[in-house]
Amino acid sequence: MTKTLILLFHHDLAASKANIALATAAAKLPDVEIVDMQALYPDGVSIDRDGEHEAARLLSADRIVFQFPIQWYSTPALMKGWQDAVLTRMFYIAYEQEGRALEGTPLMIAATAGNVSDAYRTGGRNMFSMVDLFAPLRATAHRCGLAWTDPFVVYEADKLSPEALEAAAAGYAAILERWIVATTAACQEAA
Repeated sequence: MTKTLILLFHHDLAASKANIALATAAAKLPDVEIVDMQALYPDGVSIDRDGEHEAARLLSADRIVFQFPIQWYSTPALMKGWQDAVLTRMFYIAYEQEGRALEGTPLMIAATAGNVSDAYRTGGRNMFSMVDLFAPLRATAHRCGLAWTDPFVVYEADKLSPEALEAAAAGYAAILERWIVATTAACQEAA
């Protein structure tokens, strides 16, 4: 079996029906570990002291998911702080021991957004598409040698009916399951 690591960055997970639903659905899949990063780092500061531990967490995974709500067209502050502390360590300070070992790991983004999907297009209410908004994350994946996967996005996340939320969560689990199978097969072929 292979391990899928989902790093969940949400400043108030208990208040997020959508992120809880996605995480709950993903947790039912075999060999999926979900880490509530806000619970681990409520002050956001101690990430700097835990860089080695966070690097080891990443290196123990066969694939990584960053799950978060879009906040003002970007990632939550904790996620940016985590990137600064952990990825800087892995790819600039301890590249030979850590960064090089992470290269090739598949990465998926799973995000929730409050607006309708049509708002995220050129000329839409939010002016840019999700592809454009995810450009910094895609550039980070490229710089770190992570295999980018098409993101999973739930729109109108805070407005979905319970049935629509359940369907979104089931869709997320199904996409994760297919991705796990595909990336496992790709790793076995490469070996």
